[in-house]
Amino acid sequence: MIQAVLFDFNGVIIDDEPLHLRAYTDALKDEGITLTEADYRESFGMNDRRFVEAAYERAGIALDAATQERVIRREAELHRALIVDDLPIFPGVVTFAKSLARHYRLGIVSMARREEIEYVLERAGLDRAFDVIVSGEDVSVCKPDPECYNTGFLRLDEARRRKGFTSLSPEECLAIEDSPPGIRSAHAAGMRTLGVTNTVKADELRAAGAEVVTANLADWTDDTVHHLFDSHSATR
Repeated sequence: MIQAVLFDFNGVIIDDEPLHLRAYTDALKDEGITLTEADYRESFGMNDRRFVEAAYERAGIALDAATQERVIRREAELHRALIVDDLPIFPGVVTFAKSLARHYRLGIVSMARREEIEYVLERAGLDRAFDVIVSGEDVSVCKPDPECYNTGFLRLDEARRRKGFTSLSPEECLAIEDSPPGIRSAHAAGMRTLGVTNTVKADELRAAGAEVVTANLADWTDDTVHHLFDSHSATR
């Protein structure tokens, strides 16, 4: 039975993958690096440091720490400017997360920066819905490695036990992801998986191991999670 739900962030809670693409395109252009949409898609699951490293590796240009930090800082500034007036939260996500929070422990598992995650959650009124946040700064390797979901599991389990509940098991956790690396990461951590086709097609998510795939989360509730993941595990 599902006891906890872990959300990816970009592409699941906030519809900003195109905005990150735009921001990184401009930030890297300033450094003489070209970023294509295909390059960006191949980098799903990476944190900012690894993303910039990959961009420079593709270009065959040496990267030093100061340049890496400058690019990351510039991208963060450009991205923030794109969402400051109009926060692109996916329809229904706020209602869904608040519905889940009444019955499950919730967490964020993302390769985004913690500052970005906390800013968006506060703006969306979701800062109190999540018990734990695992950000790109918290792990040493990126998705599809399971380290981030293993970390999220341990932190949620600790939070749950502090409230007097029994320990969790990984199969009692549901991960909600929008990309194949994220699905594979959660699956490798032993979790159940729900894929949302906000970023890639359904067949790509299923091929990565998503048990259930949905077009959006607008009509999802805690009852939907219970019906689909506690009653049976057939892929839909």
